[in-house]
Amino acid sequence: MQKSVQAYVTDVRQFFQTCGSAGRNPAAVDRRTLHDYLQQFASLGFASTTVARKLTSIKMFYRFLIIDHKLELDPTENIALPKRPRILPQVLSTDEVFTLIDTASEAPDHFWALRSRAMLEVLYGCGLRVSELTGLKLSDISLEDAYIRVLGKRNKERVVPLGHYAIVAVREYLNCARPHYAGKKTSEYLFLSYRGRALSRMGVWKILRQCVQLAGLKRRVTPHTLRHSFATHLLEGGADLRAVQEMLGHADISTTQIYVHLDWQYLREVYRTFHPRAR
Repeated sequence: MQKSVQAYVTDVRQFFQTCGSAGRNPAAVDRRTLHDYLQQFASLGFASTTVARKLTSIKMFYRFLIIDHKLELDPTENIALPKRPRILPQVLSTDEVFTLIDTASEAPDHFWALRSRAMLEVLYGCGLRVSELTGLKLSDISLEDAYIRVLGKRNKERVVPLGHYAIVAVREYLNCARPHYAGKKTSEYLFLSYRGRALSRMGVWKILRQCVQLAGLKRRVTPHTLRHSFATHLLEGGADLRAVQEMLGHADISTTQIYVHLDWQYLREVYRTFHPRAR
């Protein structure tokens, strides 16, 4: 939060420093001044997300002045934010996911292998964010009823089904590897580090990076890659978009729709098969 505030302040200060005499009087700024300022960043090749953030900072500053009765007119009022490009998430194929998990399971360190396999099965099998994985507690998981309770963004709780492979992997981890990591310490968290404490975000990243190396995958794989793969593979298999939204914990279904990126060859085949004028 503090870093975000600092970024907003920097954006506003930078804007007024380029406004010349108008920079000493916010009321003297007009739409043309704003347009020219933002156009500079676009011409220099800055990403639309960066330009949008700078404009948002300036908009928030003027909104504050209006609310505080320092100004009557807001020059940013009808200036729209630049459209953000639609970036499709990177995903693994099902074969790559299986190779990743299988390879981790065969690592020389037996306890490390059990923990890594359980961690990957839950990340991919439930589509969790890395913070949700590290926050899982023993009381959040029910192997008998095949579900986990997840505390997501803004403390929103959701229940996600737990698949067969994840259940087997977690059970083996709980019976063998977790007692090894816990030692004489007591912890309520599911996944533990070598010190018997809750596994950190960086700990998850390090383990995943080692698993990727062991599997021989030549691409960058993050915990979020597994979440993306979870959603994509469900939708490709015919899952309902609304159900996937619920399992991912997305507040807005438009966020989930980014995963609907069907293969062009498939779309062309569907068109040729079903459209009456395709042939």
